[in-house]
Amino acid sequence: MDTLIALKMVHRVATLLLLAGALGLALWVWRTRRNGDATAPVRTLQRPWLFVWLLMGLALLSMPFTGWWMVHLVGWPLGQTWLLASSVLYAVTVLSGFWLLARLNRQRTAPGGSGRFTFALALVSVVSLIAIAGLMGAKPV
Repeated sequence: MDTLIALKMVHRVATLLLLAGALGLALWVWRTRRNGDATAPVRTLQRPWLFVWLLMGLALLSMPFTGWWMVHLVGWPLGQTWLLASSVLYAVTVLSGFWLLARLNRQRTAPGGSGRFTFALALVSVVSLIAIAGLMGAKPV
């Protein structure tokens, strides 16, 4: 198998795992809160969800390496606008994702407070990832 094809597959699988994990966690929190369980956001960092968080973290860490390697193999210059925009969006995604994880951990250890900012961080992360996927899919060279 060609290296470029393998890298594309790994990159796409990592993207799908990250988005599916985030969507799964969001749906689980939404359903449990809708059923009257106000502790659902607090329980997102407990042991059963640890595998999902680790899988999402592994996917998040692998994407810059596979992306750079693909760009290097194809021969695109790194100064293209869509590559720079996706890199900036990725940095925003990673920072808001880690901030979200820290907030969820703080809520787990000391429950209470508003979840609006936590929701906003999650929304920024997901919207940024979707925008990156759009940039990668369109590749406006």
